[in-house]
Amino acid sequence: MQSHAQAVVIGGGVVGCSVLYHLTKAGWTDVLKSGDLSKHCHTKGNWILTKDGVVTLTPRPGERGWQRYDAYLWLKEEYKDFEVEFDYKVQKRGNSGFYFHVGDKKSPVAKGIEVQIYDSSGKKKGARLTDHDSGGVIPGIPPTKNTVKAAGEWNRFHIICKGRKVTIKLNGEVVNEISLDHARLKNRPDKGGIGFQDHGLPLSLRKFRIRSI
Repeated sequence: MQSHAQAVVIGGGVVGCSVLYHLTKAGWTDVLKSGDLSKHCHTKGNWILTKDGVVTLTPRPGERGWQRYDAYLWLKEEYKDFEVEFDYKVQKRGNSGFYFHVGDKKSPVAKGIEVQIYDSSGKKKGARLTDHDSGGVIPGIPPTKNTVKAAGEWNRFHIICKGRKVTIKLNGEVVNEISLDHARLKNRPDKGGIGFQDHGLPLSLRKFRIRSI
């Protein structure tokens, strides 16, 4: 198969297709692409990055609960305004969370904000949702709808945090739009660490990329 380079006109100038490609990718960090998890992350948990770009948490014997904060998968860089995309997969009754604006990684629950990751697929249509369902924001803000796929299937989050507004999409649908001035969130840090919770349960991630905006 032959490929042909094309030129694109932008603002009166001509930009080659390879340059345009890099412009569209500008600013994104593809966290798992390098094949080396330690390039962008740190953790003491049993997170293993495979050659196909999937990082899987398999808790070791005796690793239970969510209060082993150094076992979380933390990005090295801190963020304020950001856009992030990632796929996740949990098993039946699986539980984790995406943390952002964490001011103290030794106390992320009190010093950060969590977007819940949970196997909510078993809930009946119209059932009451809480902040502990996928797409809920902890503390205290449930998702507006349940768009979770069955346990064992890939789900996709797209989260934008800009200024004092956070928009959360799960599997292509907006499930939460919140203000960081909400009574439950206004005293949380407005910048900080980003990470995934080790809840002592299996979790897989892929197609994880992030950028400042």
